[in-house]
Amino acid sequence: MPAFPTSTTVLDSILFRDAFGTPAMREVFSDFSLISRYAEVEVALAKAEARCGVIPAEAAVEIAKRTDVSALDFDLLRRETDIVGYPILPLVHQMAKQCGDAGRYVHWGATTQDIMDTAVILQVRAGLDIIEADIAELRSILAGLSKRYRDTPMAGRTHLQQALPVTFGYKTAIYLAMFDRHAERLAQLKPRVLVGQFAGAAGTLASLGTRGFEVQQALCEELGLGVPVSTWHVARDGLAEVMNFFGLVTGSLGKIALDIMMMASTEFGEVYEPFVKGRGASSTMPQKRNPISSELMLAAAKGVRQHAGLMLDAMVQDFERATGPWHAEWMAIPESFVLTAGSLHQAKFALGGLIVDEKKMAENLDISRGLIVAEAVMMGLAPDMGRQEAHDVVYDACRVANDKGMTLADALSADPRVSERIDRATIDRLTSPKNYLGLAPQMVDRVLAASKR
Repeated sequence: MPAFPTSTTVLDSILFRDAFGTPAMREVFSDFSLISRYAEVEVALAKAEARCGVIPAEAAVEIAKRTDVSALDFDLLRRETDIVGYPILPLVHQMAKQCGDAGRYVHWGATTQDIMDTAVILQVRAGLDIIEADIAELRSILAGLSKRYRDTPMAGRTHLQQALPVTFGYKTAIYLAMFDRHAERLAQLKPRVLVGQFAGAAGTLASLGTRGFEVQQALCEELGLGVPVSTWHVARDGLAEVMNFFGLVTGSLGKIALDIMMMASTEFGEVYEPFVKGRGASSTMPQKRNPISSELMLAAAKGVRQHAGLMLDAMVQDFERATGPWHAEWMAIPESFVLTAGSLHQAKFALGGLIVDEKKMAENLDISRGLIVAEAVMMGLAPDMGRQEAHDVVYDACRVANDKGMTLADALSADPRVSERIDRATIDRLTSPKNYLGLAPQMVDRVLAASKR
């Protein structure tokens, strides 16, 4: 038998990895990238300490020149990490060997968590750049849909029942406004989160004496990160904020997915995901066209929500260094990034080529035979007969229409309380759903204007 990959999760599976993630985000959080980030931080630390006169300048030059991640013995690294429990000491052993005499200055004054936390922040920065671009692209798609379908009437639904008419552009404008807010949240959280970590064994920078703050700032400058105002070894609100931000993003995507799935059901038939031959096909029912991207978006929302909760749990850490909660982040952070990127990818595909059946929307809007605008009729009759009588008249007409399968217009016209006061043309106008869209189109305009800003 041929050798097969031994992945055990959907994030790395050869079958499912591109359904739940993207190659770009997987690369950011791959083992090789992570180890490269560890080495990048160690090299940057040597350069920072040389700038501050803590280690010889020539040692930093040698460390930068000789460090070669691709030449590391990864099997040895794995075995020693298994023993030590962390990968930094095994990495430092190999880096020191690569760097010769200068190797004695690798990891000078640092602690394991300094290197690991800063490396994760470098990953987070790269990952957020991908997410930011995906959100921008999705916002552009949603703005296009909102503009195109600004005036396309359809049934608005509450409690899964037809409520009042809306427009499809109004629905997508609501989606757009959500992602405008997500873009704003992302911009706001970056300065709080993208800060380095260099504080030493108990977070006090004691090993560097009076040079600690100077080295800390120099290290962050080398890496292009913000300088923390305090040690965050056990203050994990920044990373928890990112994961809970992803919970919001994928929650919004899950809401969109649920709408698409329901609107694509046979009984609705109002929208469909883009047609790709064979996509969503059933092994036994040739007529099926399942909403695959939406299903994946909904699944991702559930998965990321669990990781967001895990990160909140991991915030509860003991004293100056945690005994366990920190390790939970190693599971939650990469998986949340990959799932969020995968969900955004599916959303861009589904919405970017969304098939909108305006005719079917119109048919569904008429399915209640005018009852969907009973409120409009009541408000239209109220000036002539008073609000309470108008309510009673329309209520009676709705019962007649339902009992006899009539249109609301016919039921109203058969009632002398209406026909003696209002002509049929006015009744037809009042019972036309297209004439009762409220400010839905204008709300689309307002969202589009705000989104541009």
